[in-house]
Amino acid sequence: MINRILIRIKVVQMLYSYLLTRSEFRIVTAPEKATADARYAHSLYLNLLLLIEELAGYKVVTGDNRGALDSLGSTNMLSGSAVAKALASDSDLREIIVSGKSGIGEFDDAAKRLYVKITQSAVYTDFRRKRKVQLADEVKMWDVLLSTVIMKEPLMQEAARRNSDYTLAGYNLAFRMVSDTLNNFSDTTTALRNAESSLEASLDKAYELYHSLLMLPVYITRLESERIEDAKAKYCPTPEDLNPNMRFVDNRFVQAIEEHPEMQEYASKHDVSWESEYYLLKKLLELIKESEYYKAYMENENSTLASDCEFWRTILKNVVFPSDTLAEALESKSIYWNDDLAVMGTFVLKTIRQMATTGNRETALLPKYKDEVDARFGKELFEGAVANREEYRSYIDRFINGSQWDPERLALMDIVILITAITELINFPSIPVPVTMNEYVEIANYYSSPRSGQFINGVLYNIANYLKEEGKLTK
Repeated sequence: MINRILIRIKVVQMLYSYLLTRSEFRIVTAPEKATADARYAHSLYLNLLLLIEELAGYKVVTGDNRGALDSLGSTNMLSGSAVAKALASDSDLREIIVSGKSGIGEFDDAAKRLYVKITQSAVYTDFRRKRKVQLADEVKMWDVLLSTVIMKEPLMQEAARRNSDYTLAGYNLAFRMVSDTLNNFSDTTTALRNAESSLEASLDKAYELYHSLLMLPVYITRLESERIEDAKAKYCPTPEDLNPNMRFVDNRFVQAIEEHPEMQEYASKHDVSWESEYYLLKKLLELIKESEYYKAYMENENSTLASDCEFWRTILKNVVFPSDTLAEALESKSIYWNDDLAVMGTFVLKTIRQMATTGNRETALLPKYKDEVDARFGKELFEGAVANREEYRSYIDRFINGSQWDPERLALMDIVILITAITELINFPSIPVPVTMNEYVEIANYYSSPRSGQFINGVLYNIANYLKEEGKLTK
């Protein structure tokens, strides 16, 4: 069973990977040493980004000044643009608007004419007809409009030439820069979809590990059975070779798992075989046979399903799971499994104990999730963290003790853990605050720096109190 402890770990891992590799809007900064062409291109580049916002109904001028398209209001056909919304939330562009340093007013006449041309264009009409619109579709639309409508609009060119710094090369370069910025943003959605897919895949692999670990005794037992048969076939077998103690290979738990209907059904669709791991099986078998648990088991004449289950439960817990040999093998089989072993190993031991307690060889294996709520938990937690990361990061910055922690030098993993924890605090009212705080402190202690647990605990405590005061946290 995949529990919330493991789901939290997976979400933190995937969010860390996503934030590390995503390519949000990257607003090009002004060149320090540049030609006249490059300086003009950067100025026009910023105004073109603001123009896209304005065309979609966003206010790009300060104070009581009216934008070129303000009169359209709710009738603006371009409103709701995801690209424009993302641009409007960019801190660099917001700063330009607030400072009043943009030259967007120069393009008022062009903006009115462009709105008409864009809303009557074939590419916009085709875009509107799509039933399911992806961000990449809108980016492509704006990219086409830039080169076929906006760049070639006479009023746009006329307004540009009125700038004393105008150069034709700079004009063309500015449009290429906007195109690059938009297409980089399109890559963000690909990264997000990949992260979401990886999250689901990692949870699937965790459940696969649960079944694989249950099957591991089967393959170890098969290897010992083959050794016994080989020993019988030796040129000069000993009496012990001919009459071996078969208790280990006749273990009832191993037989039950190998014949278990649920295991057979799962194995028919997933790779839970250890067939190719001969050296792993050989080493684990050696470790098992060297243990005191094995010797005591082989000497005990009392043989029941319960005792056979308890033997493998003890062996897995004390010999197999802690072994470096298994850790190396898991790492080679799946990049996810080393982190999953502690949690899924616990559920393997729980399953074995249930079989021993009930005496039922077909004791039900644990489901992937406890219920539908847990099944949705990971996806909702990840999506909430991604969607609100900027707001939640502002809470973190608000409660950092500047004398001890530099906000600019915080480890990304600490930030990711905090954002995920805040997401859970705010969006999952059924989970008690102490549970959330304890879980993420433990994750920080394991995955981040030695001081991270203390840091996470202190910041989360202050944020939780602040959210309660603001009425955003009512549990």
